[in-house]
Amino acid sequence: MMIKDKLLSPSFCYILAANFLLFFAFYLLLPVLPFYLKEQFLAGKSMIGFILSCYTVACLCIRPFSGYMLDTFSRKPLYLLSYFIFTVIFGGYMLAGALALFITLRIVHGFAFGMVSVAGNTIVIDILPSSRRGEGLGYYGLANNIAMSFGPMTGLFMHGACSYEVIFTCSLVSGCLGLIMASLVKTPYKQPVKREPISLDRFFLVKGLPAGVSLLLLSIPYGMTTTYVAMYAEEIGIRTSSGLFFTCMAVGLAVSRIFSGRQVDKGRITQVISLGMYLACISFFALSACERLMEWNAGVTSVLFLGIALLQGVAFGTMFPAFNTLFVSLGTNSQRGTATSTYLTSWDVGIGIGLMTGGVVAEAFGGFNHAYLIGGCLTVVSTLFFVVKVAPHFNRNKLR
Repeated sequence: MMIKDKLLSPSFCYILAANFLLFFAFYLLLPVLPFYLKEQFLAGKSMIGFILSCYTVACLCIRPFSGYMLDTFSRKPLYLLSYFIFTVIFGGYMLAGALALFITLRIVHGFAFGMVSVAGNTIVIDILPSSRRGEGLGYYGLANNIAMSFGPMTGLFMHGACSYEVIFTCSLVSGCLGLIMASLVKTPYKQPVKREPISLDRFFLVKGLPAGVSLLLLSIPYGMTTTYVAMYAEEIGIRTSSGLFFTCMAVGLAVSRIFSGRQVDKGRITQVISLGMYLACISFFALSACERLMEWNAGVTSVLFLGIALLQGVAFGTMFPAFNTLFVSLGTNSQRGTATSTYLTSWDVGIGIGLMTGGVVAEAFGGFNHAYLIGGCLTVVSTLFFVVKVAPHFNRNKLR
């Protein structure tokens, strides 16, 4: 019987804790910020949208450069520096007396998050045994999902019971504890890498481009769901709490990540992604059909609505560790940062497109069901592209 490589090393446990505390600090504040901006600075809806999107844009801008920096310089100092800046900004929010200063802090926060998320994802790959990388990435992502489940709920509860200063302080404390955990992580020595002065692969994993296109197409409808599903439920008359939708989604993500990671470690990367894609196709078409189904039976549709959330969580939870491993397997060990940033950038660009276009499509065609129908079609295109182009390309070019 073959002995498995050890997964739960002290460093892996520390980086799991650091990742959870980072995302908990982020998600705790996320649903509260619109209220804070409205009450503190009398910001309108469009201004709130602009301020919140500054974070996402900054995060996207830094990611290709962060991959290059992590592959060129020592990874842990960059991880700790970006984690420190990310944490300090929570204190800065409390001191920002002018809206212009708050916007500036939000942009810096986005830069820090873009760097720290790529750095953490790259370091966890460095410290995981290669034979259990998929499983380890599943657990690493699980820390995000747990934070996503409890962070917003805790933030909204505190919003009703505490002052904004207390909420900002809690995010600051969470970040400080995470920084302590991050400092305890021991990373393997990385040989300095000499690079050509100008080359695209310094900032983007060229071999990962086909997979990036497929992932981007998938993330557009995912972005539409996370942003507009509460409005969609209200629009068609579903009484079920949208918070419950996200809880079911988080459960699906959490459970499937562990299963997926183990299958990835058995070499079934493309099969796992294909399975997740098939499930995603079903979930988006079912979500689009909810409007018509409400006319038939509102009670059954409300239950189905939560079932769709669970299915969507399972679909994407299945794909996340597999896609991450796919990108890393296409690059050399010295390209892990670039591979990770390419993976996360492809995902985030699609999320941004979904966020921007979901509302426009719903307005133009008369309902969010049309947005999810288009999302389902995009998922079918992504699946066909993956099966026909991406999977064969990966099997020809993978390095491990």
